[in-house]
Amino acid sequence: MTDPVRPTTPTSPGLTRTELRRYSRQLLVPEWLDAGAQERVRAASVLVVGAGGLGGPVCLALAGAGVGRLIVADDDTVDLSNLHRQTQFTLADVGRAKAAVTAARAQAINPFVAVQAAPRLNATNVQVLLAQADLIIDATDNFETRYLIADTCAALGREWVWGAASGTSGMVSVFGPHLGLRQLFPEAGDDLSCDEAGVIGPVPAVVGNLMALEALKVLGGVGEPLRGRLWTFDALSARTRTLNLRPPTGPAAGEEGG
Repeated sequence: MTDPVRPTTPTSPGLTRTELRRYSRQLLVPEWLDAGAQERVRAASVLVVGAGGLGGPVCLALAGAGVGRLIVADDDTVDLSNLHRQTQFTLADVGRAKAAVTAARAQAINPFVAVQAAPRLNATNVQVLLAQADLIIDATDNFETRYLIADTCAALGREWVWGAASGTSGMVSVFGPHLGLRQLFPEAGDDLSCDEAGVIGPVPAVVGNLMALEALKVLGGVGEPLRGRLWTFDALSARTRTLNLRPPTGPAAGEEGG
């Protein structure tokens, strides 16, 4: 697996009084404070690919936590059917660009974060967008884009946070160039979107918030991110499992927790 993503020591001035007050509850957590995580997160840039049910909670949580820069890539527009789960949107947003609305909502949460909307990630712009970020978050809902992110990150030796939610279940992992999406899913699955398979509203929010937490752990150098592990969630039973993943030469194995 790749080494933890640890941005270099920030060269910008220290946290202002307002920032110290804003992030005071995070700074009360000993592990967060001792790692200098707030300063690391403040110096980081994150690319969130997808501004829907997963990308929405990811962006809002990271903005609230004080990530220095957020880039939100999507080309979809808000539909009435999105509103039961994509709670970054309101009825007035129907028909508007998801990336722009999500970026504006994240910016409104925290003026200390630089937030920008970007077009849909594709083979032409993927390397340009990835080059602007310390960490990539795959919050998409189709295997074509997922594989594009996975293959590009693997080729560039990058690490990325991945998640998926559908129906009543979800998954999250932190992938790297030696163990990633291609090892977990060598071929595209059914690839049913929420529009096709349905989804209970809070499920993407649960998954998206865990993705944001994993991103903060990676960027802040705190705790044990889900590198080499896959977290799974079943909403109907409230059961979670954490599976240990293995490289292609060995079988997938074991589980932790319950």
